[in-house]
Amino acid sequence: MAELPPIIDLRQSATALRVQRGVMRLLRETYDMACYAEVTLRSGRRADVLGVGPKGEIWIVEIKSSLLDFQVDKKWHEYREFSDRFFFAKPTELDAGIFPESEGLIVADGHDGAILRDSPDTPMAPARRKALMLKLARLGADRIHMLMDPGPK
Repeated sequence: MAELPPIIDLRQSATALRVQRGVMRLLRETYDMACYAEVTLRSGRRADVLGVGPKGEIWIVEIKSSLLDFQVDKKWHEYREFSDRFFFAKPTELDAGIFPESEGLIVADGHDGAILRDSPDTPMAPARRKALMLKLARLGADRIHMLMDPGPK
């Protein structure tokens, strides 16, 4: 069995982890989405949060914890082809004006989140959706298995 990528890989700041928690609570409680943290996509990019809705819709949320974090990321456009909706998420103290108006925007803290700007709905190609749903099913099962039986190191 291949080594699973960590759910928390120690590269996230405390701020990013708080935003992640609030985003996942928002998606689960308000939109009935099952959420995954740190999902590696076929492109090699890693989605900070990926939510799957009750009708199979897929949202990706890219967390930006600071201005510098946003400025150095030039590859966020690549997430669009792996989601029906794409959002940036930010902590309350980060200026919302730095984010492109063409993308969705969420503000979150360690307790909750809110959508400040909705994302355009751009449905995924059916074949890509099927492949990603299979990957997510396997990833979820593998993560549960690792919690139940971490096995020898």
